[in-house]
Amino acid sequence: MKKTKELILDTALRLFNNQGLSQVKLRTIAIEMGISQGNLNYHYKKREDIIEALYFQLVKNIDESFKLKKESKSVLHALFNISDTIMTNFYDHRFIFLDFVQIMRENKKIKTHYLKLTKQRERQFMQLFDLLIKEGFLRSPILENEYINLYKRTQIMSDFWISSAVINSKSISKKSISNYSELINQNIFPYLTKKGKAVYHSVLSC
Repeated sequence: MKKTKELILDTALRLFNNQGLSQVKLRTIAIEMGISQGNLNYHYKKREDIIEALYFQLVKNIDESFKLKKESKSVLHALFNISDTIMTNFYDHRFIFLDFVQIMRENKKIKTHYLKLTKQRERQFMQLFDLLIKEGFLRSPILENEYINLYKRTQIMSDFWISSAVINSKSISKKSISNYSELINQNIFPYLTKKGKAVYHSVLSC
């Protein structure tokens, strides 16, 4: 059985995702759970504490996704596995990205961590790109900072695809993940070698 602290996070995540950050207060969460606000405050004194806990829960889940590359058939398979896992986790914590700017403006701890994290992710992806070049899946760079900019474009699309999906269709479901996953994964296609394109098509056919 889950502890109260875990149940609070589960309930808050569901409410934030379904109703939006502005509509959910501590009292909203307590009422939904059928507990007193005092009981909730024992575990989380402020709503910001819950938002931080859910943000770091997301980060932990994504960190785990990078372990998938050890189990994949190739580095290129690993890249697609990581991308799909990240997008699924983003969907599960979608309120963060729908209220992204507000959270970054209001929560210094999350913003500071996020900015450091994007630099860490950049290093991780550049290591993957270097391996892909070494193994003959990616062509060598032609332009200055070509692969850094590829990562940055992909990061921007990853952070805001959920907002785009909601604006264009008013609501999103897990079906949206595959559509936008294909959109984001195609970013790398022009950089693939003949060998890389063969693997790309084999991944799509799975």
